Amino acid sequence: MNIEGITLVRIDDRLIHGQVMTSWLNYTSANKIMIIDNQVAEDPFIKSVLKTCIPANVKLATFSVEKAAVRLKKGFAGDRCIVLIKYPETLYGLMKQGIVFDSVNIGGMGVTGERKKFYKNISMSEEEKAMLKELTVKGSKIHVRIIAEDSETDISGML
Repeated sequence: MNIEGITLVRIDDRLIHGQVMTSWLNYTSANKIMIIDNQVAEDPFIKSVLKTCIPANVKLATFSVEKAAVRLKKGFAGDRCIVLIKYPETLYGLMKQGIVFDSVNIGGMGVTGERKKFYKNISMSEEEKAMLKELTVKGSKIHVRIIAEDSETDISGML
């Protein structure tokens, strides 16, 4: 699904950090960042901290999966929006509500709990691999590209 105005959909468990700010904002010329995460959407403190980490000319909005699905269907006409997601489960939840992105960039998934090293600095659990594989079946191209200057590695076939 090509949603008007979205320049990047990225899984990164760090959300906003130096690489996103310097590399991806410059590369995409984004003027909006949409974070989709149920916990972040309900935490006013985290939201206020995240807002301090972005340039003043970039708008930040946080959404639960349910509210994001409604908002994404409207698109971002006239804007350039980066969508940031912490976990594959979020994409999977959006898929259940009819949102499947054409392209998903994986930038940071650290080793935690069930996750094991998958590709370079990317770790995934078997459950996360299964979710991403289902997204590829629905039409998403899944790739790793840490910063915009890196070459893109399609990992769809590795899932």
